[in-house]
Amino acid sequence: MGSIFRFKEFEVNQQGCAMKINTDGVLLGATVAANNPTRILDIGTGTGVIAMMLAQRFTDAQVDAVEIDEEAFKRSTDNFQNSPFKNRIQAYFGSFEEVKSNFPYDLIVSNPPFYTNSLHNPDSRKKLARHTDFDFFNKLLVFAQEKLTLHGQLELILPVELAEYVIEHGHAMGLHLRKTITMRSFADSEVIRNLITLGKNSVESTIQDDFIIYEEKGVYSAEYRTVLKPFFLAF
Repeated sequence: MGSIFRFKEFEVNQQGCAMKINTDGVLLGATVAANNPTRILDIGTGTGVIAMMLAQRFTDAQVDAVEIDEEAFKRSTDNFQNSPFKNRIQAYFGSFEEVKSNFPYDLIVSNPPFYTNSLHNPDSRKKLARHTDFDFFNKLLVFAQEKLTLHGQLELILPVELAEYVIEHGHAMGLHLRKTITMRSFADSEVIRNLITLGKNSVESTIQDDFIIYEEKGVYSAEYRTVLKPFFLAF
């Protein structure tokens, strides 16, 4: 994959970013189900792709994007400035806990680091981008509880076991599971990711959906093509 990834309404320069555009990120950006959010926070924005996808989808929203890696922050800032959404996206350098906002958020999203307690990556910047421990998620849940509006939601895409941890600890902190999308590569393969939605208000029953990425090897499913059609030139 080259350093420039072109979408229908914007392009992403990935040069210098430890973590490139990936399936998890674009699926999170494309499948978030929010009710016309006006304030959005993207935690760990990386290249900025999720922030720009959400800015494209929710045309009245102001998007804050925070990134702790300096090179990725610089690159995402450039990507935002070169996009049609430059007046609606604000980039912040540092931890999400350092974001200074006078307004609560209707939507907080993250495609977070998830190789917990297995820091084997020799590249220190990739380690920062993709590795963490459970303390990160505990802090994220506390932050979301404080910063979400009453009807706001936190949306994360995670491996199955880590999603279970976040759901359990989120509930203890007053963030209740609203929806889970189980994602599989093929219809008969194991679940590889869960996209979970948490919110302050509990619901009588949670929504459970399945999402299949490939119809067969090398052929994307109809649902994958549908959700990414507004973004991918190939569709």
